[in-house]
Amino acid sequence: MEKDNTVYITTPIYYVNDVPHIGHAYTTVAADVLARYWRLRGHEVFFLTGLDEHGQKVQQAAAKAGIDPQVHCDKLAPQFEDLWKKLNISNDAFIRTTDPQHKSVVRRYLQQLYDKNLIYKDSYTGWYCTFDERFWTEKDVENGVCPDCKRPVEKLSEHNYFFKMGQYQDRLIEYIKAYPDFIRPESRRNEVLGFLQNQKLSDLSISRPISRLSWGIELPFDRDYVTYVWFDALVNYVSALEYLPRENPVGERFWPANVHLVGKDILTTHAVYWSTMLMALNLPLPGTIFAHGWWTVDGEKMSKSRDNVVDPNTMVDKFGVDAFRYFLLREVPFGQDGDFSQAAMITRVNSDLANGLGNLLSRTLTLIERTQANQIPAPELMGPLEQELRGAAVTLLNETLPHYFERLEFNRALESIWHVVQLANQYVDKTAPWTLAKTDRDAAQLRTVLYTMAETLRCLSLATYPVIPQSAQSLCSQLGLSADFANPLLKDKVEWGGLKPGTAIHKGQSLFPRIENKPGAKPVTESSVPSQQTPATPTPTAPQTLSATPQITIDEFAKIQLKTAKVLSAERVPKSEKLIKLHVSVGTEQRQIVAGIGKKYEPDALVGKTIVIVANLKPAKLMGIESQGMVLAAGDADVRGLLTVLEEVDPGTKVK
Repeated sequence: MEKDNTVYITTPIYYVNDVPHIGHAYTTVAADVLARYWRLRGHEVFFLTGLDEHGQKVQQAAAKAGIDPQVHCDKLAPQFEDLWKKLNISNDAFIRTTDPQHKSVVRRYLQQLYDKNLIYKDSYTGWYCTFDERFWTEKDVENGVCPDCKRPVEKLSEHNYFFKMGQYQDRLIEYIKAYPDFIRPESRRNEVLGFLQNQKLSDLSISRPISRLSWGIELPFDRDYVTYVWFDALVNYVSALEYLPRENPVGERFWPANVHLVGKDILTTHAVYWSTMLMALNLPLPGTIFAHGWWTVDGEKMSKSRDNVVDPNTMVDKFGVDAFRYFLLREVPFGQDGDFSQAAMITRVNSDLANGLGNLLSRTLTLIERTQANQIPAPELMGPLEQELRGAAVTLLNETLPHYFERLEFNRALESIWHVVQLANQYVDKTAPWTLAKTDRDAAQLRTVLYTMAETLRCLSLATYPVIPQSAQSLCSQLGLSADFANPLLKDKVEWGGLKPGTAIHKGQSLFPRIENKPGAKPVTESSVPSQQTPATPTPTAPQTLSATPQITIDEFAKIQLKTAKVLSAERVPKSEKLIKLHVSVGTEQRQIVAGIGKKYEPDALVGKTIVIVANLKPAKLMGIESQGMVLAAGDADVRGLLTVLEEVDPGTKVK
């Protein structure tokens, strides 16, 4: 990812008409984490986000409101800018495609391609989807609806300008094969390759007649047309480098982008449209296009009609900005689909943040406050337990985190950080400093224990800063450090002992207060727990019974072979809206399984997933197709979600 000490990170430019939701926040927080990490490593970072403001939907919305499209965009833009401030996003620039400088660059590139005979005019007839602002062929459309958004399409015949995208098909295929990290994760790379290898790549319509759409960038060679919104939008990644940096243009130093972060729904436009455009312009392709998954909400697809769209503003107000950022990147592997629920978030906050890191800081500072007069003590001889914790903390910063952050494996990075948090809390339990404080003979050991705890926390502040910057800064301040995270604190190898003895601590508020899951429930405190000397008398209750649920013995359960399986391909079973035929790898063999999950999942969304199957189920035929096993899923009458595996495990691994 390194490039002359510069790192260029982008999010998509978000559609100005959208209401910011969890998907927008997810991509932008991930980009922010990368930007903060690389700055800590001493790299010069340019982090770009912004808005896509042209197109037919904007024109229609403005007309409905009776205002100019530019006024409409100006009214909506702050909802994104304000949210990024609220989420503590450290973007270096915010681009809007209505910026005059951006329009100038788009026109320049269009003219270059036109002069190279890579743009031509032709007539076209096809089905047009206003919502997606794209044409579909006859074979794509069924029952008069868009195959993507399922909204009605209309038949249009018009002249347009086309970019000769098709002539770059073979070159793009070879590039993707030559650079495995160009499209990530691997399942998305395979999707794009499959798309390119199984059909002829058509040329791309890059204009719309002004008679139908006036809100756009006029073509420099024909004022009767405006630019197709995707050609306009994608150019933002290079146009921004010309006019948005605070000083001089930085295009030559920062391009190509190290990573474009996108949602999987716009992978084709980036991996195919954008890549071929760059090839035609003789510009280098980005290092990585990373397509992450989508969020469902409590097992259901997020949509306005279901009234379940997650508002990031509400989540930050309710749980805090760092808790929300942490949950987004900890809950699911980046690249896979995830499910959001407030219950899951409360569990994460309480178990990882409050009981884990927050508790470690609180017990450390409380003991230093009570036994060391608010000053970091000087350690004495470090024993095996101290050596173990020191080694874990230093390895985390110097080896583990660079590997995971640079691979965009955010959840693995956070797992490794919280492994050290857990080790530190176990260290406190084993050494029992509160017991050491009772006698003078253990004073030296107490000082060593407390210093080890505090120094581990210093290391953890560096590790957690990219993800939870506000809390990492607070952690440092409470330790008495004036760490400036704008400096490259991870540029050099981190050594143990950065926290100097004698530093005065400043114990503050709890980093992460526990959240009560049940509204109105009385918080459990030490004083509310009955002591051993005065045991509470239990209230008699009726004996519970499980007779309503059939029970099996452990021997009966042992007969069931549950194994992990990786989905290699998936397709719908003809004449069935429910059944999907899967080809899966179960380690040493491949199988065909028919699963009734078609109402919940699209086949493409299943490819690459690691699922759980009943491996020794007797084969059966469903609609004439043999099924060699059964997929496990949650739900009753309807499938709510597949049982998948968060960690990377080999296909065929036994589940127990």
